[in-house]
Amino acid sequence: MGVNDVRNSFTASALLVAAVVLGAGAPAAAQAPVPPNTDPTLRIIERILVKVNGEIITQSDLEERQVAAIRASGVQPSTNAELMQLVQEVTPSVLAAAVEELLLVERGRELGYQLSDEQFQDYLDTLKEDNGIESDEQFLQMLEQQEGMTLDDFRRLVERQMLAGQVQQVQVLGRVTITDVEAREYYDSHIEEFTEPAHVTLREIIIAAPEDPAANLLADRRALGEAEAVRERVLNGEAFEDVAAAVSDAPTKENGGLIGPFQLNEVAESIRELVAGLEPGGVSEVRRTVQGYQILQLEELVEDVVRPFDEVRNEISQRAFGERREEAYREFLDELYAEAIVEWKSDELRQAFEQYRNRQLAAGGQQ
Repeated sequence: MGVNDVRNSFTASALLVAAVVLGAGAPAAAQAPVPPNTDPTLRIIERILVKVNGEIITQSDLEERQVAAIRASGVQPSTNAELMQLVQEVTPSVLAAAVEELLLVERGRELGYQLSDEQFQDYLDTLKEDNGIESDEQFLQMLEQQEGMTLDDFRRLVERQMLAGQVQQVQVLGRVTITDVEAREYYDSHIEEFTEPAHVTLREIIIAAPEDPAANLLADRRALGEAEAVRERVLNGEAFEDVAAAVSDAPTKENGGLIGPFQLNEVAESIRELVAGLEPGGVSEVRRTVQGYQILQLEELVEDVVRPFDEVRNEISQRAFGERREEAYREFLDELYAEAIVEWKSDELRQAFEQYRNRQLAAGGQQ
C-alpha cells in the first residue's frame, strides 16, 4: 500500500473533520459525510497497517487519531487540500503514539492491570459531573454525536489510557530519583538559568546633528559645540534630567532622558564599555550617534544576582525530575521496542514512523 492509498482511504474521515472544523464554510462534499463504520463484524476486513506482537493498528484506528490530532491542534484549514496537508504532517507522530500506546497497554496486561466495572463507572460519574451531564442517556447521546463512539468504544479507550498510565507510573516513574548531590550538580551546570542578569538604567541627552557630518560640516560642528556645553552644565551641578528636559532633541526628554532598564548583555558593546567606566550618577563623554551627539548618565547598574541553591531547590528537583522522567520513558520504550515483533504492511508508513522515531531519539540524545 502506498502513500496515495493511505491518503485516499482517509478522505472520508478528512471530510468529516472538515465539516466539524470548517462549519458552514466546508466544501459541498463534506456537508453530509458518511459516519465511520463501527460494526465490529465489518472491521475484520479493514486494512491493517501494522501488527505489534500480534495486536493490530488498522486504517480506522489511524484515521480516528488523525482526526483527534487535527481537532486538538486548533488549526482551521479552509480547504480540503489544506486539511490533507495537515493529515500528512500529523501522521508520523500520531502513528508513533499509537504504536507506543499499544506497547504500553500490552505490558500493562502482562502485569495484570485491568479496568474494573467499578472503576469505569466512577470515571463516568466524575466525567458527567464535571461536564454538567445529568443522565446516562444524555452522555451516550453526546458520545455518539460528538465522537461517533459507543459506550463500549469509550470503555476501550479509557482502559487503554489507564493501562498505559499505570505502566508509566510503575515502570517509569519508579526508576526516577533525584538525590541532593544530583540536584547540586544540576544547579552548578545550569547556573546561568538561576542567575538574574545585570541590568542598567541610563539617562540621555541628544543634540541633533546631520546624519553625514561631511555633508554639512558647519552644522555638525555647531551641534558638537552645543553638546559639549550641555555636558559642562551637568558637570557643574545642574540636574541631568532637568537639562535633558530643556535641551534634548530625543523623545526621552519628556521623562528627563530616562532610558531602560535594559539587560546589560542585550545592549551594544560600546554602551557596556561606557557603563564599565562610570559610577552611578557619572556622565559620559560626548559620543556621536546616527541621531546626533549623545551624552549619557549612569542612573543605576544592578550586577548579576545568582539565586541561592536553597531558594531554587524545589524548582531544580522539578526540572531535573522532568528531564530524568523523559529519559527513563525513552529508555523503557526502547526496551519494549527491542522485545516487540513489529510487522509493517506499508513501507511508506514504516519509513515515516522510523524517521520520526529517529528524530525523537536524536533530540533526546542532545538534551
